[in-house]
Amino acid sequence: MISCEIVTMSAQLKQRGSVAEPKNPLQSDFTETSSMDSDERYLSLHRQWKFAESFSASFAAMYVIGGIRATFYIGLEAGGPAAYWSSYLVTMVFTMITAAVLAEICSALPAAGSIYFWAAEAGGPKYARLFGFLVAWWSTTAWSTFVASLCQSTANFILSELPVFGVTSLITDVTDVKFRAVQWIVSEGILFLAIGMNYLNPKTYKWIFRIATALIVLDFILNIIWFPIAVSQTYGFQSAKFAFTSTNNLTGAPPVWNWMLSYYVTAGILVGFEASGHISEETQNANVVAAKGIFTSALVSALMGFPMVILFLFCCPDLSEFNFNYPQPFVGIYAQAMGKGGHLVMNIVCILGLFFNTTVSGVASSRLIWAVARDGVLPFSGWISAVSANKEPRNAVTVMLVFAAILLCTILPSATAFASLVSAAGVPTITGYALICFGRTFLTPGEFKNAPWSLGRWSRPLNFIALIWNLYLAAVLFSPLQFPVVGENFNYSPVIFGAITIFALLSWWFMPEDKWLPAARLGKVRMLEEELNANRTGRSSSISGPSS
Repeated sequence: MISCEIVTMSAQLKQRGSVAEPKNPLQSDFTETSSMDSDERYLSLHRQWKFAESFSASFAAMYVIGGIRATFYIGLEAGGPAAYWSSYLVTMVFTMITAAVLAEICSALPAAGSIYFWAAEAGGPKYARLFGFLVAWWSTTAWSTFVASLCQSTANFILSELPVFGVTSLITDVTDVKFRAVQWIVSEGILFLAIGMNYLNPKTYKWIFRIATALIVLDFILNIIWFPIAVSQTYGFQSAKFAFTSTNNLTGAPPVWNWMLSYYVTAGILVGFEASGHISEETQNANVVAAKGIFTSALVSALMGFPMVILFLFCCPDLSEFNFNYPQPFVGIYAQAMGKGGHLVMNIVCILGLFFNTTVSGVASSRLIWAVARDGVLPFSGWISAVSANKEPRNAVTVMLVFAAILLCTILPSATAFASLVSAAGVPTITGYALICFGRTFLTPGEFKNAPWSLGRWSRPLNFIALIWNLYLAAVLFSPLQFPVVGENFNYSPVIFGAITIFALLSWWFMPEDKWLPAARLGKVRMLEEELNANRTGRSSSISGPSS
């Protein structure tokens, strides 16, 4: 267990030199670098961000309103409005439980690449490498794929303006190769602009976090106030009966599973709140601040999302009369309610929100890649894990940028190819949550009780609940959305997830154990644990005296 007895650790560290008390034994988290060796200095990040940046990292990466818009009509088709809003409420509860258990382990282990490192420690000495390699591959793939999918989503909002303004020279149909080429070019441009901002210095980039958060708040306010006023003056609201009690089955699934598929939507909306942990190595007082960032961002996002779900259910037009010939249907809804001028303002807010969602997600993704490379899991780890003069992982940003750009190229051959790749984005993150909770429930249940953010006696039961919940979500995300299943509607998530897992197992098998996790990481944790336990035993013996 990582003790929070700062005085004891400080006394140990004074033997190496006069340094400040460490906030996190996993990092080179000292005010003076004289106590670090050259490798620690070379592989350490800046430490300038505070709670505002920690909260924004997860809050902006989740962008719950954008997620609801992107998947809204899937929710209406699978179960209908009654299933959508009720499943969202259930998801809120279990999301908060998952966020709480991840906040606890983050409080004990606030390090870059958080989710991967938490999995390694949750696996205990016997399974640390296996758990670490699995989640390293799962999470890096998930976050990089997520960045690519956000760029395509942003492009769809932009290109949806073509049918609104009557542009017919380009047909906005994903089956048309010309449209896919334009979609690809726009997506790549957005990617390079959004991720290019990740090269800004940390002092400047903190304003990116603030802008991203402000745009989400603006998006929320405009939808709560302006959108319903516009709807009341145009096509009118749906009835309360429709919004709260109506059901639907356009998936072809059996009735029970059709209802369960509503969790496909809600699971994809409330995910990614561990991003605060990914930047914890750049956060001051990270063992408290990063944990608070995880929990509060999940809470605020969940609470903000529920009124949006109810609002959109009341404000959506009659589906039988709506024209779905838009790359992003919500642009058509805004245009129908607000007119060409008003909807354009709303769409600009949506586009900017997604743009900054992309750049903030790029921060989390690049820090995860950097941490995994620092521990030798990836090819060319030495180059990827190098940091700039400003203590930024710029090479990791470049790797993430290139990977996402390559993923976007799959738009060109077919719409199904890219859709299949991005459909797997949420699954590895959910399974990563589940694996951590499994380890914390059965392998290391007694650890982290003295973390600043501790669940105490509730830790093990809450981890077990989160384990069951995330396994259930993984099953839903692996399911096809249309039945009967044919090649065109097959969900390739299980296939892609299986391939990623095979790569992880091969890396785990062939990489020598002594090449993974240098002593400054897990070894330092266990060394401090042993020393602190020995000190406690020594103090107890000196107080009680020799036995007679």
